[in-house]
Amino acid sequence: MDTPPLSGSESDSDDSLVTDREVGVYRARGTPVPAARGSGDLTPPILTAERVLQLQDAFSRGLLKPGLNVVLEGPKKAVNDVNGLKHCLTEFKRDLEWVERLDVTLGPVPEISGPQSTPQNNDQKGVDPEDDFKREMSFYRQAQAAVLTVLPRLHQLKVPTKRPTDYFAEMAKTDQQMQKIRQKLQAKQAAMEKSEKAKQLRALRKYGKKVQTEVLQKRQQEKAHMMTAIKKYQKGFSDKLDFLEGDQKPVARSTKEGAKGQQMKKGPNAKRRYKNQKFGYGGKKKGSKWNTRESFNDVSSFRAKKAHDKGLKKPGKKGSNVKETWKTDKAENEEQSTLMKQHLCLQRTKKRDEDEIS
Repeated sequence: MDTPPLSGSESDSDDSLVTDREVGVYRARGTPVPAARGSGDLTPPILTAERVLQLQDAFSRGLLKPGLNVVLEGPKKAVNDVNGLKHCLTEFKRDLEWVERLDVTLGPVPEISGPQSTPQNNDQKGVDPEDDFKREMSFYRQAQAAVLTVLPRLHQLKVPTKRPTDYFAEMAKTDQQMQKIRQKLQAKQAAMEKSEKAKQLRALRKYGKKVQTEVLQKRQQEKAHMMTAIKKYQKGFSDKLDFLEGDQKPVARSTKEGAKGQQMKKGPNAKRRYKNQKFGYGGKKKGSKWNTRESFNDVSSFRAKKAHDKGLKKPGKKGSNVKETWKTDKAENEEQSTLMKQHLCLQRTKKRDEDEIS
């Protein structure tokens, strides 16, 4: 949509507006400007007083919109005003004596603990800006180097370096402020050390938990193994008491005992043998108790006191032999269980002492 002509003929104003707009757009894009329609002059028109009034009138009526006019900025010219620079230099330059200036250029003083280092080494080494203590110490050493250099020079020039007794002036930072800064730095360092110790403690605690878990698992396995061995012994599946020895290695037995143990393994277990001895072997006896001549004539096992319960007995004590046998077996079992409990207590106490020592 073309804007209506501001004044004059319609064709002349339209050509001039279109040409101005196209020239501005082409120049803003950086592309070569083609020849304008009906005119070979590409230079923008000069803003006269009449032209300015026309633009103001168009702006008040809302005919001017953003984007129609592009401001062209020419390249900046680098100005090397040597005379002006020299004039500025002479304004703030003062040829004063050193006493009036008191300026020195020095590096930090060498460290006392280490070897004396040159300024080049200090520059190469540098200071970590994140480390507050090293940074403050570098400032302190640099100020110390300046004081050591300047004081003799001031004494030669007979300049007093000590304040009079009646002189009072506050420093840029008071001693209280410096003490606060020092306390803050110390608190920061203490917090860092505390954090490092906490990390170490967490690592040690993690390792301790791992070791403790392994020890507890080992104890559970030993306890389960011992309970299994006790049950086997109580049921008569085994006649060995090696589990009472704990961690001690069993003593090597002779070949005869080993052979005897193998024979016992092949035969019935201890419980079965005890019952066979007490109550006799159940089932068919392969004719061993048939009423033969030899068995009828064999009276070697006859006891007159026990025949037909005619032996001497106390009145009212029937079955006393059975009761006495039961009491004897019970006492033996109680004695064995007591010994086993005592041994287990000793083993637990010994392991607890070893764990505390480790």
